[in-house]
Amino acid sequence: MSQLSLFSAEARAPRVGDLAGLLCGPGQIARFGAGDQARLSVVLADPGRAAALAAAAAATGVELDAVRTESGALALRSAFRCDLAALAQAWTRGAVKAVPAEWHLDGPALRLWALAAGRADERGGYLLALDAHAPQTHLPLVAATTRLGVPPARISRGPALRISGARRMSRLVELIGPAPAGLAAAEWPRYWGRHAS
Repeated sequence: MSQLSLFSAEARAPRVGDLAGLLCGPGQIARFGAGDQARLSVVLADPGRAAALAAAAAATGVELDAVRTESGALALRSAFRCDLAALAQAWTRGAVKAVPAEWHLDGPALRLWALAAGRADERGGYLLALDAHAPQTHLPLVAATTRLGVPPARISRGPALRISGARRMSRLVELIGPAPAGLAAAEWPRYWGRHAS
């Protein structure tokens, strides 16, 4: 039996700050009025993940509702909420999304990032999609995942971070925990080598 990491998704109860994981990928956050309320939204590349992602957000106390974008894509969106204002303040510079200077990625945020924008690749690695409209977030997210023990390769097509290799994949699985209900096992990172099922 492996020891539970202090940084893993199962090490503590979910909290609103974990939703920063959505902002690592395609998630957006917008402040309203005086900035004391904010709305979180994320467009899903895979609509089949909507229920699992909404359930994960609800565990933090934030309800996300399914909506259609103008282009017809499925998105999840919160109401404008006071408890999202601190997240919006930390993750924006003016109207631009930015990774906070003192922010540290952990398992719960990484799990939400993987759930919203992760996918297995054809070579046995795992891709975490980045926000193509926020290139200024890419290098800080490379640094954040590296500090967490899963140093990625950055790929421009997508764009995304690619995690590969037995040790890194095992660490990734340790951090984000098992696949959520309703998500195909093939879509979630798995152990390599002797741990592979």
